[in-house]
Amino acid sequence: MLEQWAEAVNGVIWSNPVVYVCLGVGLLFSIMTRFLQIRHFREMIRLVFKGKSSEAGVSSFQAFTMALSGRVGTGNIAGIALAVGMGGPGAIFWMWVMAFIGSATAFVESTLAQVYKVKRDGQYRGGPAFYIEKGTGFKWFAVIFAVAALVAMCLLMPGTQSNSIAVAFHSSFGMDMKVSGIVVVVLLALIIFGGVKRIANVAQVVIPFMALGYILVSFYIMMTNITALPDVFSLIFRSAFGVDSVFGGMAGTAIAWGVKRGIYSNEAGQGSGAHPAAAAEVSHPAKQGLVQAFSVYVDTFLVCTSTAFMVLFTGMYNVKGPGGDFIVQHLPGVEEGTQYTQAAIESVFPGFGSSLLSITLFFFAFTTIIAYYYIAETNMAYLVADRKAKWPMFVLKLVILGSTFYGTVVKESALAWTLGDMGVGIMLWVNLIAMILLAKPALLVLKDYEQQRRQGLDPVFDPEKAGISNAEYWSKEYQPPSDELTITAKPSKLQA
Repeated sequence: MLEQWAEAVNGVIWSNPVVYVCLGVGLLFSIMTRFLQIRHFREMIRLVFKGKSSEAGVSSFQAFTMALSGRVGTGNIAGIALAVGMGGPGAIFWMWVMAFIGSATAFVESTLAQVYKVKRDGQYRGGPAFYIEKGTGFKWFAVIFAVAALVAMCLLMPGTQSNSIAVAFHSSFGMDMKVSGIVVVVLLALIIFGGVKRIANVAQVVIPFMALGYILVSFYIMMTNITALPDVFSLIFRSAFGVDSVFGGMAGTAIAWGVKRGIYSNEAGQGSGAHPAAAAEVSHPAKQGLVQAFSVYVDTFLVCTSTAFMVLFTGMYNVKGPGGDFIVQHLPGVEEGTQYTQAAIESVFPGFGSSLLSITLFFFAFTTIIAYYYIAETNMAYLVADRKAKWPMFVLKLVILGSTFYGTVVKESALAWTLGDMGVGIMLWVNLIAMILLAKPALLVLKDYEQQRRQGLDPVFDPEKAGISNAEYWSKEYQPPSDELTITAKPSKLQA
């Protein structure tokens, strides 16, 4: 009954028109920002390693890794393999497209989060709920997002990550799924009860290590199957446009699955990446906007593509047609998702590959659950405002621990994925509308940043000068260090 209800609701949230709206909004922001994802690519990389943490905020790099911990999760392993299994190899192309235009979307939401952030209980808080209220004045709309985020991050999405951990550990080590659940919950409790700083410290160590290791494994598998390179790329592009002899009738399905899994993985437009972006200690909102735009590239073009290439280069996948029958069946009896990636690694590292992936998936999924908690905590802080938040935060922790454990014992992983998709879709709907309404402030911030960079300055944000109102933190509390007001470099060649 629950599965049928979830699929019905999910079918509405992720109907084909919604998929095309996501593509359209990303393209709109790309055009409005004059494709900053290309123009400012070098600037993105430079800013990742700039800035330091403070008592109230984290460094740009810490916020970058916190955002990546949300973006890089089981969706990068199981989700991408699932996209191939349900949408065919062409889904990978549309995932790339979504990442490219989604980078501009990530800039807009993360910049807005910085502009309208607040300082509460000695630390920065921000995200869609905050910029919806302050930017549009519609508090009721902000409350809708905050409630949706709480439901998604506490109830619907943690189970997707923990389910993948439990399934992988049961498959590789024979571990009882309940035992996996207990281990994950205990470790999660140790971190989330330690506060934002502990979350940031864990993310900045674990995320780079695990992502680099996974990419290196993928690169080795590609090198051992390098002769397949031309055929794999040809298959991806032919399938994406429906001109392949096998996948010719799946172009629409490829678009839907590529966009959906792309959004689920890189989270551009969902609003989740905006929460850690607001926590960064920077002198100008556009700085963290550009950093978060780069995190979309890292997530999709490096980590997600690593999974896709491992599966396609080794041929370890099945593909279901629109009617539910298999078009391609290289792995009879194997469920689409994580087990495709396991089979791909096992084919190159026999007797070891499956265990290696299970450990990798644990870190990917576990850090994502941590990010979910931080997002939920930020939205709870918005809802309780200046009221005492001790008990609501404690209850929040218990709820996310409970939903995480439930995900490890649910019988059907498909249900966990359906619930996760629902969570993403609810947040996405609300946040996309808000970003469209608030596109002007984001563009003004970008213009101000570029003007200062052309003058050779390390940009410092003045909301009144930029023509933005209600940015209370920046106008009333922010005090730039004196060295940020001086010329720091030769005039930049950044485009106007």
